[in-house]
Amino acid sequence: MAKNRFINGKKGVFDGTKIITDTKTGVQYLFAYSGYAGGLTLLVDKDGKPIVDHDAIVKDVD
Repeated sequence: MAKNRFINGKKGVFDGTKIITDTKTGVQYLFAYSGYAGGLTLLVDKDGKPIVDHDAIVKDVD
């Protein structure tokens, strides 16, 4: 059985930020939003490499 691919972090009602983790790759993204506007960007470390949460990777994700 497949599980949800993305895990949402903390969020506000009308504006805020969320960390979204891809459970297939472990790569993390930052989603910032305010009202009807928002943007998504890849989180990178000091060397410009994607931040990966190895604990979030699930093998049976479709």
